Amino acid sequence: MELHNPSIRAEAIALMRQGVPNRLVAEQLNVPRGTVGWWRSEDRKAHGEKYEQPTDCPRCTGREFDTAAYSYLLGLYLGDGHIISKPKQHHLSIFCNAAQTGLVAAAEDAMHKVMPLPNSSRRRRAGCVEVKSYTKHWTCMFPQHGPGKKHERAIVLEAWQQDIVDAHPWEFLRGLIHSDGCRITNWTTRTIAGELKRYEYPRYFFTNVSADIRRLCTDTLDRVGVEWTQCTRNGTPFNISVARKASVALMDLYVGAKY
Repeated sequence: MELHNPSIRAEAIALMRQGVPNRLVAEQLNVPRGTVGWWRSEDRKAHGEKYEQPTDCPRCTGREFDTAAYSYLLGLYLGDGHIISKPKQHHLSIFCNAAQTGLVAAAEDAMHKVMPLPNSSRRRRAGCVEVKSYTKHWTCMFPQHGPGKKHERAIVLEAWQQDIVDAHPWEFLRGLIHSDGCRITNWTTRTIAGELKRYEYPRYFFTNVSADIRRLCTDTLDRVGVEWTQCTRNGTPFNISVARKASVALMDLYVGAKY
């Protein structure tokens, strides 16, 4: 490491103690940012200070946040999301179909609206994009996090989460459908005036192995007046179907297909 005049180091520490960011201190004194960061670290050690990553976590700071965005993000998390929370690794990941670029952007936008401060990134995987936001405080916002797979443990919303879903039910449903659901066109045949004709109709599906998450979906569908049925395929009751014309129209208005 290049040696610097002690007076420059002292000036840098004084600026940092006034709250000036490392980047600005480095630019002002023409010192590498790495050197400034090392000086800050050594100064903290000398004063017995422990560094705490700044946070804008609504649960920890009590600040107001975008609850509509959170309701959508909660749906995404319960469907295709998970949290890594280890001593040196903390992030929320939402997995999106790589072809659905609108979904990828919406997931990242929702993360920023709930907590703007953490960094985010997109990581391409085979056929999908992993949208990641880095902070240990996502476990505060999603207390459903725990060891193992979601369908292997109870998934119950806390009272404050349920209040948000009640206030923004369509955003929650949109997150669920955009993660573990789809809008498709089904078809069947009907005999009309003695002639067999093909008949097509739109339909929404939500598919999840967790009975608790399916119940959260159907309870919310009931709340907004959408009729649904449970479809059992190959002996598994994992599919929730919305096929009635009026209910599909409501879903089209407030949810829509993934894009």
